Amino acid sequence: MTPIVKRPGLDDTDVSFYRPISNLTVLSKLLERFVVRQLMTYLSLSSFDLLPSSQSGHSTQTAVLRVLSDILLAADRGDVSALVILEMTAAFDIVSHSILLQRLESTFGICDTVHRWFQSYMSGRKQHVRRGSARSYYLVCGVPQGSV
Repeated sequence: MTPIVKRPGLDDTDVSFYRPISNLTVLSKLLERFVVRQLMTYLSLSSFDLLPSSQSGHSTQTAVLRVLSDILLAADRGDVSALVILEMTAAFDIVSHSILLQRLESTFGICDTVHRWFQSYMSGRKQHVRRGSARSYYLVCGVPQGSV
């Protein structure tokens, strides 16, 4: 694990402001990329409509330009626009494994072998951040960071 400060400006002497980044092997990274590709294909071909074409596979820059374009077009038409921005930098720090696994099964139909794979990937992990002799608490939620 490599500790990385969650966002610039936080106190870098406080270990609770660090995120553990997994240093995965090449094989693990390849496996994760394969799983992501399969899952994205499954979700895009299903009737879940989770990933609008404007978001799927595009960079943050492209998404920002798309939003700006949509707002400008609405203004040109005389429409009123509102933009709500959520700060999501720590969103994956609070993901409950049990809720995520339950939602994968009940909402998206991911069950049997695939569900067990996700469960084994997230469960039974103990991660913490260590800087010198200081150590953070063990993470009891969240998903492994630093991979796909």
